[in-house]
Amino acid sequence: MEQLGDIKSWRRYADEQRARGRDVALVPTMGALHDGHASLFRAAKQSGAVVIATLFVNPRQFGDAADLKAYPRTPHEDAVVAKENGVDCLVEPSLVEMWPDYPEATPTTVSVHGIGDVLEGAERPGHFDGVASVVTKLFSITGLCRAYFGEKDFQQVAVVRQMVRDLALPVQIVGCPIVRDPDGLAISSRNDLLSVEGRAQALALSRSLRSLSPADPASAQRRRLRDVLEAAGVEIAYAEIVEPTTFKACRDDESGPRRALVAGLVEGVRLIDNAPVTLVAQAH
Repeated sequence: MEQLGDIKSWRRYADEQRARGRDVALVPTMGALHDGHASLFRAAKQSGAVVIATLFVNPRQFGDAADLKAYPRTPHEDAVVAKENGVDCLVEPSLVEMWPDYPEATPTTVSVHGIGDVLEGAERPGHFDGVASVVTKLFSITGLCRAYFGEKDFQQVAVVRQMVRDLALPVQIVGCPIVRDPDGLAISSRNDLLSVEGRAQALALSRSLRSLSPADPASAQRRRLRDVLEAAGVEIAYAEIVEPTTFKACRDDESGPRRALVAGLVEGVRLIDNAPVTLVAQAH
């Protein structure tokens, strides 16, 4: 596995692979790699592409300086995970190269309105601007590629898809299934911050999603999500049923495939989860 630390070498590496007739796959990460990231590396490798993974903790998507400071950084362990799961080139760019003006505001920002303004976007103002801006830069440097994202951050994937479509970027977005521990908890680096009791409480997120009935209209689905979360003592950020492309909240007269998304605080740790759901329109 090749390890690079500067944009020029990274861009040259991707260009050389394409010149040899090989497809390029990109897996953007902020490090602290776990089984969810490993599944993305393996999916990218199984596609037959040369796999480039990035490790960059992007300060522009953190609204809270303390949250940024506390974000785990494990570069040596990350390199092992990447190498063992098929990554061909691991890139760890410096903050000064990625955002030369930091900590001053960067003059250029990419914003995806609509889907970027609700749920996570409303709860964490500026978050998706930071995500869209850094991902645009990653795509600009890497060039023509397939990019792999986990669907645990379902709204993030939707934001990136919209951005790629609107800007006609030469990137195919591949969403990969949520990876869960045997108890059902969606794998996240934040899970390590939970106590044994907190982890048991956090299981309410996945339990709420499993509790949904395909025969129920949207309002009943929302109530069910909230009831399960409240019963477990989770501090609810949101519990919503949305159209999975526009992220508009669903009405009771809608039917068909939609997405259920939940977010909440457990022991001060913010957790998210989601699952597909089918709606049946309320009879009048």
